[in-house]
Amino acid sequence: MTLAELRAAFDAGEIDTVLVAAPDMQGRLMGKRFHAAHFLDAGHAETHCCNYLLATDMEMLTVEGYASTSWAKGYGDYTMKPDLTTLRPLPWLPGTALVLCDLLDHHTHAEVAISPRAILKRQVARAREMGFVAMAATELEFFIFEQSYEQLRDQGTDRLTPISSYNEDYHLFQTSKEEPVMRALRNGLYGAGIPVENTKGEAEAGQEEINIRYAEMLDTADYHVITKQAAKEIAHALGKSLTFMAKYDHRRAGSSSHVHQSLWTLDGKPAFLDPDVAHGMSQVMQQFLAGQLAHAGEITALLAPYVNSYKRFCVGMFAPTKAVWSFDNRTAGFRICGEGTKAIRVECRIGGADLNPYLACAGLLAAGLAGIAQGMELEPEAAGDSYQNAQAREIPKTLRDAADRLEGSAMLRAAFGEDVVDHYTRAARWEIEEQDRVVTDWERKRLFERG
Repeated sequence: MTLAELRAAFDAGEIDTVLVAAPDMQGRLMGKRFHAAHFLDAGHAETHCCNYLLATDMEMLTVEGYASTSWAKGYGDYTMKPDLTTLRPLPWLPGTALVLCDLLDHHTHAEVAISPRAILKRQVARAREMGFVAMAATELEFFIFEQSYEQLRDQGTDRLTPISSYNEDYHLFQTSKEEPVMRALRNGLYGAGIPVENTKGEAEAGQEEINIRYAEMLDTADYHVITKQAAKEIAHALGKSLTFMAKYDHRRAGSSSHVHQSLWTLDGKPAFLDPDVAHGMSQVMQQFLAGQLAHAGEITALLAPYVNSYKRFCVGMFAPTKAVWSFDNRTAGFRICGEGTKAIRVECRIGGADLNPYLACAGLLAAGLAGIAQGMELEPEAAGDSYQNAQAREIPKTLRDAADRLEGSAMLRAAFGEDVVDHYTRAARWEIEEQDRVVTDWERKRLFERG
């Protein structure tokens, strides 16, 4: 939607509200609701927000220890600069449009280095300087429940009721029961200009997956955060709830967000394809993948950002435990898809549905570009059952381990900047501190009487 099209929709009485939003550290959309008249008059140029939005946790606590802002610095403002190329109607919210923003320094109007969207934009620009367009798609999984968010708030989450009662992987009859939510989501996203391809049942009761068409990497991250927002809002409107937790129940499969990636040349050719090489894997692709494997441990905190994220990495539940590569093999952390075709790509299977797509894509791209820049040689394929490969490179088992590797990553410090790595290391360590501090239901049930 262009600004002129928004004005016409406003004049026709079709749109009266514009959501002005920026992705935060957790990948949530934060911002304001503008009356369309004011957005058209002045709001489309810029607005402002408190700079604590990039220094809070899931509970919106003002966490100490960030260099970017603090009580001592007074928690000042960022400038929110609407990216008008992202302006779109939101059919699931009556009379509403949305625009995504970049966060700028209030005084210099330079992009805020720690902003997730800015972090990815810089890596996309690096790829372009090397002669590549970074392409990606994310497969997003989630669980739908019969209870509303309000019911769960009042009654607790001990007895969640999935919207279906058995494994519904590719199951058309079972997913027909979920169509009030999923049909509204597909059509809503399509109406918002997001190229949704399909939805399907996933390998657990009440679990769904949605797929958006492959696109340039920044667009993919934008589509991802809007899709999560849409899914929650549509479920809420229908009296249901859903979650993107990586692991909502230790007895159930987790929810992933596999990231498919490839590089294309600036003139539109697939840089990962070389028909004269085995399986069509070009030297560029081999070096890109080698970089991701070499730095897999360092970027894991960007793919699995919470303590809960690591409970998804279980043997035999289609979540990887080893950072190895293989052809069309769902036990490996990196799977090669589309071999021998122009669609050849790397699917990273490490990330959960709780990832921030800007940070995940930026980390993966930075690692891949490092592999190309250094001419890394690709290790042999890890064929067979990677779960049972005792010699294979392990994915970090805890956020504590992943945070240490993030903090010590020379590659990410060179690609992102010292301040960015320090900022997101602090975010990871805060999650660990909170988990270490809080008494859980598991502890009470285990120790209250028996301990």
